[in-house]
Order: sequence, then C-alpha cells, then structure tokens
Amino acid sequence: MTSNHANETNKTTLIVGASRGLGHAMAAEFLGRGWNVIGTVRGSDRSQLHDLADAHPCRVEIEQLDVTEPEQIAALRDRLAEEQIDILFVNAGTANTNQDETIAEVSTDEFIRVMVTNALSPMRVVEGLQHCVTPVGLIGVMSSGQGSISNNKNGGHEVYRGSKAALNQYMRSYAARHAHDSRALVLMAPGWIRTGLGGPDAPFGMEETVPQIVTTLLAQQGKPGLRYLDREGCDVPW
Repeated sequence: MTSNHANETNKTTLIVGASRGLGHAMAAEFLGRGWNVIGTVRGSDRSQLHDLADAHPCRVEIEQLDVTEPEQIAALRDRLAEEQIDILFVNAGTANTNQDETIAEVSTDEFIRVMVTNALSPMRVVEGLQHCVTPVGLIGVMSSGQGSISNNKNGGHEVYRGSKAALNQYMRSYAARHAHDSRALVLMAPGWIRTGLGGPDAPFGMEETVPQIVTTLLAQQGKPGLRYLDREGCDVPW
C-alpha cells in the first residue's frame, strides 16, 4: 500500500475487528497519523470500514475474517505472508446477552460462545498472525478493566469478566513462551466507552478515548514484554 499523505510513516497496522465501533475508530485514528491500515470484517456486507477505504484510496485494505474460524485465520496468514505489519491489534469481543446472570445461571452454549470469542479466538489470531509482525513491532489485544482480578470488588458481569481474565492469563502464557521476543505485547483496558458493546450509558465517547488508546499503543513500541494498560498508559492490576 502506498500513499502521498503528508504525514505518511510507511507503517502498517492490522486491526482485527475494524468494521465498526472501537476497531473502526482506531483505524481512522491511525490513518490520521499517517499509518496504512489493514482491517478485517466478518462478512461481506458493507461496513464503516468500507467508507473509510473509499475516503483513503490505497491506504486501507479490507480482509474478511471470522476469528472463531481457525481455517480463516490460516488463510489470512497466507494472504498476508508478504506484508510487513508494525502493529497487530486484535479487537474482537462480545458479551453474554444477559450480563446480570451469574456464572451458575448462564447456559453452557452462551458461556462457550463468549469464551470462544473473547479468550480462545484472540489467542488463535495472535498465534496465527504473529509471524507477520516485524521483530520490533507490537502485538496488542483488547482486554478490559473487568478482566482484573485484583480490581473486582463488586462482582457483576461475571461471564464477561471471566472471559477477559482468561484472555489476560493466556497472554501471560504467550509472553512467557516468547520471553526473548523483542516485540511489545499489550493488553488494552480502554474503559467504559459508548459503543455497541459498552452501551449508551457509558461515560466516555470514542472521540475522546480512541486517540488516547492509539497514543498509548504507539508509546509502547520498542518496549519488549507484556503490559496490561489502560488507555492513558497506566498499569492495570492483574
């Protein structure tokens, strides 16, 4: 991908789950900072990412990916074999339909759906696409402050909390297995934001939070090892 953009850095980010919400907003923010963007969408329907691609010819590439389908991850890895990715950020996530239900009340099918989407699938993406990321690049995953065990003082959102805590643990294992890797690893806890997942009652909008998220990710480049951070770059207790 090439561009005559005045602020072009010739760097590329791959955002997994960029069709709408935070992923789309992050794609727009990276573009505004001169980056090229590869964004994934789940289906073939037109999305906000397509509008972004129309507005930025040659700087946005759209790939189809359902993160819950391992064969699609493998196919994407093959398609991107010649790409140099500076930041891989996995944004896929979901919540159970009734977030007030306890872990004992959730159906097995619903529990599996949330855990597969929030914990298993992001790690499959990281494992499957890690070789596309440059040796001094960054691999980031969208976690949540609700994944913090230490900060869980009030309970609630039990299924979602558990899925994000599991994701955090799996990234700790990944980091341990790649202890000598020079790439930065980030679990991002963005806070409660008004998105389709966060809902209309969230105290913060994407316009004020996404620039902070991107700034924090950029600041972690060149810092090997795993960190669990909020959008302002502060450590979140595990």
